[in-house]
Amino acid sequence: MKAIIGKKVGMSQIFDADGKVIPVTVIEAGPCVVVQKKTAEKDGYTAVQLGFEDVSERKLTKGEQGHLSKAGVSPKKYLREFDLDAELNVGDIIKADTFAEGDHVDVTGTSKGHGYAGVIKRHGAHRLKETHGTGPVHRHAGSMGSGTDPSRIFKGKIGAGHMGVDQVTIMNLDVVKVDPELNMLVIRGAVPGPKGGLVTIRTTKKTILEKHGEAGISVNPQKASARVNPQKASARNK
Repeated sequence: MKAIIGKKVGMSQIFDADGKVIPVTVIEAGPCVVVQKKTAEKDGYTAVQLGFEDVSERKLTKGEQGHLSKAGVSPKKYLREFDLDAELNVGDIIKADTFAEGDHVDVTGTSKGHGYAGVIKRHGAHRLKETHGTGPVHRHAGSMGSGTDPSRIFKGKIGAGHMGVDQVTIMNLDVVKVDPELNMLVIRGAVPGPKGGLVTIRTTKKTILEKHGEAGISVNPQKASARVNPQKASARNK
């Protein structure tokens, strides 16, 4: 498994070799430094903690300063933990070229905040008609359920509330381009979050199936005989 921390720069589009347009998201990925290495003997599990983006030391707490100084690493704004397979040591640098074109990745970010939203915007609920006695409730949630029995609202009932600022993972996106000089990853499709939002990129957990060419004519002898024998019912019904 491979992983890196980055920032969303924005969306764009590029053209492939066939002239087809590809919508892409540009991500400033890394460089990230290994801050801590956790082992099964000491911590009960194996993981690697990465740090991203330099920050002024005065903006860190005393505990964060001690944690980073113990590793001999300059102050970092973001720390994230990953279950990496590679043999990494504290102080190692991970750059964008850890990924290659064609790799499939999962991108995790924080979705855009939309504040307090109603059921129409938040859940896609229907509104009432615009004429003939709708009254001032045309965008309200409507009935919450029966009154006497069960005398409560069932869990999961849609309603107005805070929308966005949720952790969202988009799975199985493919890397279109890698630029190690600019620390840039170009990933097909959209990823969650606003411009400048923090994202983590890791090898996808999905199983990738390889294509073995176009599907040809069936080699089933029964189907083949039906095509050449007009007496077959399946051939007559075509």
